[in-house]
Amino acid sequence: MSFILDAFVTLLWLAPDTNSAGEAIADATLKALKVSQALVPSLWSLEVGNVIAKLEAKNIVTEADSQRFIALLGQLDIVTDAMTASRALGDTLNLARRYKLSVYDAAYLELALRTGRPMATLDADLTEAANLAGIPIFGQTAKPIQAI
Repeated sequence: MSFILDAFVTLLWLAPDTNSAGEAIADATLKALKVSQALVPSLWSLEVGNVIAKLEAKNIVTEADSQRFIALLGQLDIVTDAMTASRALGDTLNLARRYKLSVYDAAYLELALRTGRPMATLDADLTEAANLAGIPIFGQTAKPIQAI
């Protein structure tokens, strides 16, 4: 099964949260990626890189931890969508308006709607928007948690 992967779930593989439900979904998502593919909007790598830099600056993770994490990402079947930017000021912006999301979060929703794939996210606002839009959420048995 192929799915849309958000940066928040991804980053739990580097810096686990104390929320056991979030960790369980992140672990299940990582296991699913061993046999399936994830699709991400082109902004995903910028979001992941930004949080890595912040985590290092706060001494939550070391550069060595980050390098191991980046190596792990390189081993997974994560495909970057080439159409994210071209849809940003159209469909994505309209979804942000409709569901009161950041345009960044709306990019994940737009990709899920365009490709018909479920979404792996723990972001509460994005989960609510996906539910309203009819997008299935990977492992949705736990209550969504707030983003970092």
